Amino acid sequence: MKKNLISMMAAALALTACGGAAPAGEGFNGTPGEVKLLTLDPGHFHAALVQMYMYDEVDPVVNVYAPEGDDVQMHLDRIKIYNERSERPTSWQEQLYAGDDFLEKMIEERKGNVVVLAGNNGKKTRYVKAAVDAGFNVLSDKPMAIDQKNFALLEQTLLEAPAKGSMVYDIMTERSEINNELQRVLVAIPELFGEMEKGTADDPTITKESVHHFFKYVSGQPLRRPEWYFDVEQQGEGIVDVTTHLVDLVQCTVMPEQEIDYTKQIEFTSARRWATPIPRDKYRLVTGQDEYPDFLKKDVVNDTLQVYSNGELNYRLNGVNCRVSVIWNFMAAVGTEGTGDTHYSVVKGSKANIEIRQGKEQGYKPMLYVVSKTGDDAEAEATLRAALRSIADEYPGLDIAKTAEHEWQVVIPSDIVKTHEQRFSSVMQVYLDYLKQGEIPAWERSQMISKYYTTTKALEVAKE
Repeated sequence: MKKNLISMMAAALALTACGGAAPAGEGFNGTPGEVKLLTLDPGHFHAALVQMYMYDEVDPVVNVYAPEGDDVQMHLDRIKIYNERSERPTSWQEQLYAGDDFLEKMIEERKGNVVVLAGNNGKKTRYVKAAVDAGFNVLSDKPMAIDQKNFALLEQTLLEAPAKGSMVYDIMTERSEINNELQRVLVAIPELFGEMEKGTADDPTITKESVHHFFKYVSGQPLRRPEWYFDVEQQGEGIVDVTTHLVDLVQCTVMPEQEIDYTKQIEFTSARRWATPIPRDKYRLVTGQDEYPDFLKKDVVNDTLQVYSNGELNYRLNGVNCRVSVIWNFMAAVGTEGTGDTHYSVVKGSKANIEIRQGKEQGYKPMLYVVSKTGDDAEAEATLRAALRSIADEYPGLDIAKTAEHEWQVVIPSDIVKTHEQRFSSVMQVYLDYLKQGEIPAWERSQMISKYYTTTKALEVAKE
């Protein structure tokens, strides 16, 4: 398969060199239907979530290029569900080209100007490069690189993209999760938060932990995972996959909208990785397959698949000590099946810590807390209320509830909360705005590069 992909890449580059249409990044101004999506080799449900809603600027005709198989059929089935639902049905018209030469065909036909990527992560970096070299824009699911070799290729591609008329952006949905968003906003209010601490490797300033599940429900349907999803050579280890979101949130908190020089401002202190065991009966439940495929047998021990989906990285960003960790269980514990993924986060300041908790006490729903360090609860509460009033125009209806000594929960009204699926629409809106502006901001490009350096370097450190 690797040789086939390399040959497809070579053919794609040859087609690019022959000339053709003008760079796909030119001329966006918000005209209805001007953005024409090209879905390339969709193997992850995030490819469909990009199309959960319609957008005026996006043409309803979407051309899909993929090899034949279950992955692309599941993608089309998901789009069909969106088209046929009773509430806010979509009207996408999927045009499929299925064949081994799907990549060359997409570049040759040039039926669109934005390539959507969400699938096999082992191929993703090369797909991004092929699209950029051909002058297409790219909206990619994370991660865009799963090891240091692919990171080097990605860095080169992102740096060259502007000159090739290409705007590359990755789908960072967790930025618009309301608790994450408000945590960053409150950290930026010095009267409330104070100054960000530096912390130590053992007691970091920022800690972000997430727990995920291989078996879960998406859009009300049991999620069927493709078999390659369990191969870390194709999906990537957990330390380079889900941690992408957490590292992104760390960067947005420590250095908001700033360029990062990873060669000078990122320093590792430690990293580790470990496996999640998936016995045959659970593998069958989530994939529908009775046997492990040959490419997974290298990871089977005592008839149980060992997936290196868990990891922890400890590092300093611009002098601030940070810890990021991810855990993958097979499914949520009995009695908590409806919880979905969970998240814990704390950012420590001289006047207060801003925390997100999502445990049993919170009913497994994320909740935001402010823990004051001033010792004067009356003054701290007044400061917190003043801080919330200062952001009321953008975040209306916020309130507080005292939960313990020196501690308050920020009560968030449900009408400003976005579901996981809805956050894909938020990312799409940001990307459409960047297309109309004609460029991805330099700080966004810099932080993408630094983010994938951090995750892939962490894997290298963990393996040492």
